[in-house]
Amino acid sequence: MSTPPFEPTQRPRIWALSISRLRDLFFDIAGEYVERADLRIVSHAFEDAVREIEGTGAGRPDVVIAGGSNGAYLKTRVSVPVVRINPTGFDLMHALARARRDGAKVALVTHGTTPDEVQRFTSAYALDVTFASYQSAQDAESVVLDLRDRGVDVVVGPGLVTDLAANAGMGAVFLYSRASVRAAFDTALEVAQATRRESVRRQRLDNLLQHLRDGVVALDAQGRVEAMNQRLASVLGIDATKAVGRALLDLAPDLAGSLPDADGDTFCTVRGASYVVHRGPLASSNAAAGTVLTFQESRAVERLDRTLRSRQRVQQFSARYRLGDIVGASESIERVRTLVQRYARSDATVLILGESGTGKEMVAQSMHQLSARRDFAFVAMNCGAFPEALLESELFGYEEGAFTGARKGGKAGLIEVAHRGTLFLDEIGEMPLSLQSRLLRVLQEREVVRLGSTEPMRVDIRVVAATHRALTEGIEAGSFRADLYYRLNILSIALPPLRERPTDLLPLAVELLLQAAAREPRLAAHLPDAAAAERVLAALAAPLRRYAWPGNVRELQNVIERIAVELADMEMLPDGATILTRDMLRTIAPEIVDQPVRTKQTALTLRERSRHVEADQIRAALAAHGGDRDAVCEALGISKTTLWRKLNAGRSE
Repeated sequence: MSTPPFEPTQRPRIWALSISRLRDLFFDIAGEYVERADLRIVSHAFEDAVREIEGTGAGRPDVVIAGGSNGAYLKTRVSVPVVRINPTGFDLMHALARARRDGAKVALVTHGTTPDEVQRFTSAYALDVTFASYQSAQDAESVVLDLRDRGVDVVVGPGLVTDLAANAGMGAVFLYSRASVRAAFDTALEVAQATRRESVRRQRLDNLLQHLRDGVVALDAQGRVEAMNQRLASVLGIDATKAVGRALLDLAPDLAGSLPDADGDTFCTVRGASYVVHRGPLASSNAAAGTVLTFQESRAVERLDRTLRSRQRVQQFSARYRLGDIVGASESIERVRTLVQRYARSDATVLILGESGTGKEMVAQSMHQLSARRDFAFVAMNCGAFPEALLESELFGYEEGAFTGARKGGKAGLIEVAHRGTLFLDEIGEMPLSLQSRLLRVLQEREVVRLGSTEPMRVDIRVVAATHRALTEGIEAGSFRADLYYRLNILSIALPPLRERPTDLLPLAVELLLQAAAREPRLAAHLPDAAAAERVLAALAAPLRRYAWPGNVRELQNVIERIAVELADMEMLPDGATILTRDMLRTIAPEIVDQPVRTKQTALTLRERSRHVEADQIRAALAAHGGDRDAVCEALGISKTTLWRKLNAGRSE
């Protein structure tokens, strides 16, 4: 057992133990130490003193003071420091001088062997002194009686001996003085302070060990435990409080043969779990002073490796577009901006609906840039761009050896890479049915399992999905899961096609032309600003608005790129205004002039689009409830009349 540590303001507890006249001397000087120590004078010695000290528990003394044989006895039997009272040379001279005055024949009795310097001292001063020593209380009584029989008149010695001599009718001179007792008290205070510092240091070290995530044990040169944290004790299935002082291999025989013989790392298995064990010296200056062993669970090492590799990959995944990059002032595009700003404050999953080329990823990136996740990865993946097997490994990752050709060490999937950021799944309607259930679990549980692994990994991601398909039709056809649709369609944004916002066509074309000019040195000087670009495109405004733009903004960008190439080869006027006629446009992009396909049927208003979305959601609910209209009405909180009206509205438009 170790001494309980002091509180910073607590006075050290000091016990002075004696059953002889030494006790009276303790009382005489106790008042001098009241302010500096919690002093207690105990009338016990030997076995009784041991029981008193060790049986006190948390109230045990920090230091014990005792003299003679009692001090020697306690020193080897109690777990607290023992300070023995040692007589000084002055004490010896003074005591012998008094003894010579009281009797002709004097004996000096000490505990243990009489020191040589004492014998030399008496010889130097021609003192006729008989020397005797004792080892125990019983031995002391025999020595005193023997000296009496040999005609000794006065005995000089510690309290036990002088009490025995007085009882035997002999003269007795007490060896200890106030100075020697004070010296013992001062030493006890110094020992207490040192014990306090050591206890605080050990307590801090123990707190440090307890807060480590790995198991740690410190061993002495013989392999005995000096300190062990609770983490390792739990791993080994032992009591940490009873481990100190015992050999580690006695506590955990299964470790025999698996611990590293020299400084370095090795692997071992403890109670069915694999650990990386690191061995290092306990003291850097002396390797023989002991050893520190650190047990780190191999799974934790693997997770750390995954995290580090994921962080390295995060730099590759960032959002480029911001809300200001969405060009247009039409009512429908302003509505999109409003929804992006509103949804950016949420972590709910978003489904972006829109034809190909309407800017679904630009909207997703803008939402990420406005969210609290902006400082983390934006990971985009096109679900229709990979074969099924490759899509699964790219999205979910894999462990080493999961399949032939798997990378050594495995690979983090894009879901892991998106941790704390945003995962954008473009063309979600193209995802194979077999992977939809795995994605559904990610959305529900926010955890992912790599291919070839059984250990789920927690992920903190926001999912934004996009599609140009009608997912409700996929539900009816059995190619898309209804439960996944509901998980994705918590928040939704419908992007208008370009043909439905004709007022935005010219501003978009101007912006795209400026971007193309920035990449073409021959154009940059002639198109310094939006006004110059607008003058160049002014004659094309009408045909651009008449065209239906089935490829939307992406198709418009392609046309503007062709125009930029033609402009680079033309002779520009000083003000940058080159006449682009209808004939020139027919040469550059014949589909714009010769194939206008815009019709009333393809131009849906915002209200009409909203009705279509409602109808799609109702059809998805019908599929999920097996066509049970009553159940759908109850789930959606609408009447049967409203159900039929919204379904028919969606079909009629």
